[in-house]
Amino acid sequence: MANRFVLNEMSYHGAGAIQEISGEAKSRKFEKAFVCSDPDLIKFGVTKKVLDVLDNAQLAYEVYSDIKPNPSIENVQTGVEAYKKSGADYLIAIGGGSSMDTAKAIGIIINNPEFEDVVSLEGVAPTKNKSVPIFAVPTTAGTAAEVTINYVITDVAKNRKMVCVDPKDIPVVAFVDPDMMSSMPKGLTAATGMDALTHAIEGYITAGAWELSDMFHLKAIEIISRSLRGAVDNTKEGREDMALGQYVAGMGFSNVGLGIVHSMAHPLGALYDTPHGVANAIILPTVMEYNAEATGEKYREIARAMGVKDVDSMTQEEYRKAAIDAVKQLSEDVGIPADLKDIVKKEDIPFLAQSAYDDACRPGNPRETSVEDITKLYESLV
Repeated sequence: MANRFVLNEMSYHGAGAIQEISGEAKSRKFEKAFVCSDPDLIKFGVTKKVLDVLDNAQLAYEVYSDIKPNPSIENVQTGVEAYKKSGADYLIAIGGGSSMDTAKAIGIIINNPEFEDVVSLEGVAPTKNKSVPIFAVPTTAGTAAEVTINYVITDVAKNRKMVCVDPKDIPVVAFVDPDMMSSMPKGLTAATGMDALTHAIEGYITAGAWELSDMFHLKAIEIISRSLRGAVDNTKEGREDMALGQYVAGMGFSNVGLGIVHSMAHPLGALYDTPHGVANAIILPTVMEYNAEATGEKYREIARAMGVKDVDSMTQEEYRKAAIDAVKQLSEDVGIPADLKDIVKKEDIPFLAQSAYDDACRPGNPRETSVEDITKLYESLV
């Protein structure tokens, strides 16, 4: 069986990358943008940086901001109706995963109206047509939604997140501009950065990993490990490195899948509105311990990429512990809580465990698991 790899048609990286939006729009003969961005980014003037580029180039647009941190089916359906009325012919997604996930769902449904219920997009939906073209402008260094074929929508009625996987939804152009991320508060920088590290580590050890994806994931682990602390302190170098590191992680995991760290994090977002990166960061070391026996020598390379010295002289048990300890230390250094005690209610664990087992990321885990195993993992964290 052949391994498939899907990436953007084009991507721009570095300070000032958003200035390329106007040229890309004009060269593609786009006439009007439907801009998806959340209310906070609009309130704090982040979205305006892109709108100024459009204004200066005399490019028409309409802004859609009915987007929640964990976007819902209703957010998507309202967006679809707004897009239809707007006369737009392309989307610009400005934000973190929430804005981009909303834009992806809107773009897919516009060109595949038989999926307008949104629910039928869960998993690997049999869509026939490519999404409306999307320009993606990340404002967080974590989700890598600008280069992935995944998006996540919350089914509020069932308190669950739907993971949707579709190569037809990938943005045609990504504009990864660290200047767009400079206003992120420390907590959000830490959470999204640990989300990116989780992508890289889970992508590296997932059942579908192979040489090409390994290359991206190991480099991403290296970049994120050396730069996240600086990004949280808002250093220029840290921000620039994290913008790149999270994108490189996305290039990998989008094509090979993830594992039960994400499966366990998704229900926390759906039930408690827990920030996705925080949930991942708390769960990651525990799941790494659980998966260790199914990862061969990979933890040695994770430890090496995270800057651990003398890994070649360590026993397997030592380098596996070193890799997990390095993750724990980074998480602690950037202010992530150590457990789920302030988040999870014990009586909710059976629901959470079943939801995690049913999650689309679970089959990618390197170790076969069960509802009972996942239940014990949650219990160990509360």
